[in-house]
Amino acid sequence: TFIVYGDRTGGPPEGVSVLADAVRDTNLLEPDFVMTVGDLINGYSNEEIWMTQMKEYKSIMNQLACPWFPVAGNHDIYWRGEDKSKKPEGEMEAAYEMHFGPLWYAFEHKNSWFIILYSDEGDPQTGEKTFGKPAAQKMSPEQFSWLDQTLTKAKGAEHVFLFLHHPRWLGRGYGDDWDKVHRRLAASGNVSAVFAGHIHTMRYDGPKDGIEYVTLATTGGGQSSSIPQAGYLHHYDIVTVRKDRISLAAVPVGEVLDVREITGELVSQVNKVKRSPVKISPHLTLKNNEGGQHQLSITLNNPSDRPVATVISSSNPSLDFRWQPDHQHTTLKPGETKEFNFKLSWDDHLTKSNFSGPSFYIDSEYLAKGFAYEIPRRTISVPLDLELSSKTNLQNGAVRFNGSNTALFVPSNRFTLKEEFTLECRFKAETFAGRTGLVTKTENSGYGIFISDGRPDFSVNLDGEYLSATASSSLLKTDQWHTLAGIYDGREARLYLDGKLIASALGTGKLKDNRLPLMIGADVNHQGKPTSFFKGLIDYVSLTPKALYSDETSAANGNRKAAIIDLKLNETIGPWHPDASGSKAHAIAIGGVKVETIK
Repeated sequence: TFIVYGDRTGGPPEGVSVLADAVRDTNLLEPDFVMTVGDLINGYSNEEIWMTQMKEYKSIMNQLACPWFPVAGNHDIYWRGEDKSKKPEGEMEAAYEMHFGPLWYAFEHKNSWFIILYSDEGDPQTGEKTFGKPAAQKMSPEQFSWLDQTLTKAKGAEHVFLFLHHPRWLGRGYGDDWDKVHRRLAASGNVSAVFAGHIHTMRYDGPKDGIEYVTLATTGGGQSSSIPQAGYLHHYDIVTVRKDRISLAAVPVGEVLDVREITGELVSQVNKVKRSPVKISPHLTLKNNEGGQHQLSITLNNPSDRPVATVISSSNPSLDFRWQPDHQHTTLKPGETKEFNFKLSWDDHLTKSNFSGPSFYIDSEYLAKGFAYEIPRRTISVPLDLELSSKTNLQNGAVRFNGSNTALFVPSNRFTLKEEFTLECRFKAETFAGRTGLVTKTENSGYGIFISDGRPDFSVNLDGEYLSATASSSLLKTDQWHTLAGIYDGREARLYLDGKLIASALGTGKLKDNRLPLMIGADVNHQGKPTSFFKGLIDYVSLTPKALYSDETSAANGNRKAAIIDLKLNETIGPWHPDASGSKAHAIAIGGVKVETIK
C-alpha cells in the first residue's frame, strides 16, 4: 500500500497545517511510503524565500513514519524574482536537485516499479518555463531515452506506476506530447496507473489501454471546496497493490480517527463541551411597530480538560437582524468562562410572514493532543420578549392546518403549571384518521388532548404514569365545530366535549412536566418537533392553572382572566399568533399555517 499526496501549494500559507493533518492521518494508516505529484512549496519567488519554504515543507514531511518521494512541479521550479538579471539558469532546478533530489528518477519496491517524470523542462528553443504553451510542455530527448531504458528494466514487474505534476493527457495548453509517452507505456503492457496534480480538483481519465489516469486535487493547496464530494477538496489517495489488480480510494484530509485515542474519558470530555450551557442576556424585547438596537451578551464555558476552539456567528446575517461583529472566535482554556458582546439592530419587519427571530451558531472543536474533534454545530435562539400590538381584528378568523406538516407551538419557557389546570381548544376537523394530536405536550411526561380516529382523549402524566380520561367511542364529527376541555383538579382528570362531561379518571400525584413546547395541531416528539398532524381549523386555545369546569353539563365557570395562554387564533403578526394572557406566550407557526376567515 502507498499513499499519494496532491498539490500542497498554490494557496494560502496556512495550507501547511492541512499537510500536517495529512501526515498525521498517514502515520495512522502506515503505508509502505508516500508519493507526491509536485507543487510542494509556493515558490514563484527568489532563492531566499524558496529555501525557507523548502525547509518548512521538509520539516513536516519528515514527521512521516515512512519514506516519502518528491515530484517537481511548476511552483517548485519557476523563478519569479524581481530582478530578472539574477534569474538562475534552469530557474530553481539546481536548488531542487540539491534539496529534494533528481528531477526524474525511478525505484523498485515489492516487484513494482515507480517512475517519476519531470514535466517542466521548458521550451527547448527559448528555455521559457510555462504550462500554458505546448512548446514548453515537451519531454526532452534525454528524458525520453531514460524513460525507455527504465521501462525496459521494469519489464518483469507486476505493476509500473508513473508520477508527474502536469496531467498532460488532458491536452489543452499541454499540446499532444503526451501521446508519445502513452504509446510507450501501453507497449510495455504492465503500466497500471499514472498520477498527476496541478488542476486542484480530482479527475479520473481511464482506463486507456489498460492504464488508469488519476489526477489529484490538493493536500493543502489552493482549494475552492465548491463541490467536495465531486473532487474539490483536500485529500490523498490510498493505493492498494495486489498481484493482479490495484484499488484506489480518496480520503479527505483529517478524516482518519485514532482508535486508541477515543477512550471513555475523551468521549466524556467531548460530551461535556457539547452539552455546556450558553448564557444569553438580557432578553431581547421586540415590538411589532418599530425597529431598534440591542446589546447582547453571550457567555460560554469550557468544562473540559483540553482547550476548545470556538466560533460564534450569526445564523441570519443580512436578513432581519444585523450583527456587529458578525462573528467572534476564541480558544477557551480548560475551565475558562468568557463573555462575547454583540450589537443587534433591526428594522420594523415583525409583520413579515417569514420573519425570523435572531439566532446564532456555535461551532467548536475539542483540541486533543493530536487531533481536533469537531463538535456538532449548535443553533441557539436569542430569548425574545414580544410586545405585539394588534394590527388586524379578524373576529371570525381561524388557523388552517393541512394535516401533514403544519402546526403552532408555544415555547415551554413562557409558562409553568403546578397541579390543577384546564386545557381548552375549539376546532373543526376535516378528517379523523389514525393518531392525531390536537394540543399536546406529551412525551413520557406532560399532558395533552388527542382526537385519534375521532375519539377524544385527555392525558396527564403524574409521577411518571399517565392518567387518561378517554371517551368510550368516536364522538367527534367532521366539518362541525367542537370544544374540548381537559381538566385536572389534583384528584381527577375530566374531559368535556362542548360543555358536557364525556370521560373522567381518578388519580393523584405530582405533575411530571417537560421542556417540550406546547404543540397545537399536532403531537410533539422528543426533539420538540411536530408529528401526528391534525387537519382542519382551530380558532381558540387556552391553558389556565386552575379547574374551570366542575358540573357534568356546564360551560366553564371559572375566570379566564387567570389564563397563562390565551390564543384567539384570528390574526398573525409575522410568524407569531398573539397571546392575550399577559404571559407573552405567543404561538409560533411551523410549515406556513394561515389565518382564514370563517363563517
